Amino acid sequence: MQIKNLVSNATGHMAQRRQQEREQKLYNGLLRHEAKVGGTVFGPIPADRRREFFCLDEHTWVWHEEWNGENGQRQVRTTRYDVRPGGILKSQNGNHYQAVSPSEANRLAQAAKLYRDKVNQEIYNFA
Repeated sequence: MQIKNLVSNATGHMAQRRQQEREQKLYNGLLRHEAKVGGTVFGPIPADRRREFFCLDEHTWVWHEEWNGENGQRQVRTTRYDVRPGGILKSQNGNHYQAVSPSEANRLAQAAKLYRDKVNQEIYNFA
């Protein structure tokens, strides 16, 4: 009887782990798709660029951009915005967080609204 319980428990744990892996894969795919759609919030994306803009969690927005510089070398900039009740902080390429200006905070709010509208229309609109 103990062996049967062990096998049953192991099977249940494996099924639960597979379900969690499927959910994580779905979440990651949706987040990548949202990031791609979000990248268009700032206008057309030139052919040599990769741009993503997305909401990572309830407090964090990410703007990631890659392009070829004048010397042909690949350039990368990742800006993380941490939205808190006392204000918005940003970090570029992993550097220290700094407070954003009121005008930058307004631009981020406008971009977040456009992002929400575009993502809802292009990904989650089932009507």
